[in-house]
Amino acid sequence: MTTTHEAPQPAPHPVPHPPYGTPDTPRVAVRGEALLEVDPEIARIGITVSARGTDRRTALEDLTRRNNTVLELVKTYGEAVEKTETGAFSITPELTRHGRGERVRAYHGRVHITAELSDFTALGELTTRLADLELTHVDGPWWSLRPTSPAHGEARRQAVLEAVQRAREYAAALGADLTALVELADEGAENAMPFTAAAPAGMVRSMAFAGAEETAAPPLDLEPQRQTVRAQVNARFTMTPPRL
Repeated sequence: MTTTHEAPQPAPHPVPHPPYGTPDTPRVAVRGEALLEVDPEIARIGITVSARGTDRRTALEDLTRRNNTVLELVKTYGEAVEKTETGAFSITPELTRHGRGERVRAYHGRVHITAELSDFTALGELTTRLADLELTHVDGPWWSLRPTSPAHGEARRQAVLEAVQRAREYAAALGADLTALVELADEGAENAMPFTAAAPAGMVRSMAFAGAEETAAPPLDLEPQRQTVRAQVNARFTMTPPRL
């Protein structure tokens, strides 16, 4: 007796949707959009510490002392300050004419520091105390959301819901119903363009102070600027044949 074994048949592949609509399976393409306004989560301030001396060593020592004073003041606010970063540092000679040549008249030193705060109740006091220091320049605040903020996910969710609702309304206008989602993509995902860095988000005001006052200045009242979160999606659906 001979036993024959039949080769296993491959599992049938699902038939893909055609890249275009047909009379039996029309397609509807829509865009879903969402726009939210939410409170900021962090605020950044820029601090520039300056020094000037007739020789390089004096300018450097004064700059080091003032830089340490600023850092120590920022650290006293503990967890209210999430991040402190030192950026550009420079010592630059100031030249002046002397006969036919030039000589160094003075040296100018600068250090730039960025502080990021999540506790806005401490922001006004810290900013005022920093601006009250000698030869200290303060910029900001710049308000923003964290990249992981739930507001971004909520905006995307609302954009998808709007796309579904818009597609249903189009289908209902034709006496049809949605049957399947064919594609869902972020706005611009199909034809991605090179990334261009955006300007810092949410600058409320700029402050420039230098020189210490005889008495402590009252804390600034800084009102957080609400942030705008946008989301856009493109969606394509199939629907039942319309009743025309």
